[in-house]
Amino acid sequence: MKQSSRRNFIGQSALAGIGTLITLPSLGAMAASGKIKAEGILSPLKTSFDQQPLPYAYNALEPLIDTLTMDIHYNKHAAAYSKNVKEAAVAEGVDTTKPLEDVLVKISKYSVKMRNNAGGHYNHEMFWKLLSADANTQPDAKLLAAINASFGSMDEMKKQFTTAAATRFGSGWAWLISTADKKLSIISTPNQDNPLMDIAEVKGFPLMGLDVWEHAYYLKYQNRRADYITCFWKLLNWKTVSERFNSI
Repeated sequence: MKQSSRRNFIGQSALAGIGTLITLPSLGAMAASGKIKAEGILSPLKTSFDQQPLPYAYNALEPLIDTLTMDIHYNKHAAAYSKNVKEAAVAEGVDTTKPLEDVLVKISKYSVKMRNNAGGHYNHEMFWKLLSADANTQPDAKLLAAINASFGSMDEMKKQFTTAAATRFGSGWAWLISTADKKLSIISTPNQDNPLMDIAEVKGFPLMGLDVWEHAYYLKYQNRRADYITCFWKLLNWKTVSERFNSI
């Protein structure tokens, strides 16, 4: 286990369904302005190639996510994505002082190693911030209105998201995304793909994502993915989701 500094809190910033298809162009000009663009979607949120400290102690989410799973997930799986994406960046001439999103939106131009590890690193950097020991967080009024407009109700959104996470075959992620017209949609992606990628079947800005790789839950839940998904709703930090929605 890493030193206790890994457990310090950091500031918070920042899961199959049918969505609206949108196209993602290059981020060259937008990266220069400090914003990330996904066809009509602007966000000041940027992801570094470096792994950031976990924003809580490894045991903070007990008993829903056990300490050992959190330790292995963060220090082994996620750390490897960060290490490997930087290796791929060196090999492929990518400037790591620019946002990782700049690579994701044109991922088809890069290697499989870059695709797998850039996606894995981005997805996990967001995922940690979506979890909280505070069970009382709620979406803000703006996000709640968007959820109701897109799905009819919060319960319907949760039902569709749970289905997307539960039915993603093999390993992957379930997502709540915002499209260019700020409509919300639920999708899932395989492996470490995400909806920012130009190869994604459905594209948009990720508001929240749930990791349904077995390494995220198997030590505690074994084959009971449904139980793990249920626990996600108890840990979801709606403040982070709202901040992501309000950033675009």
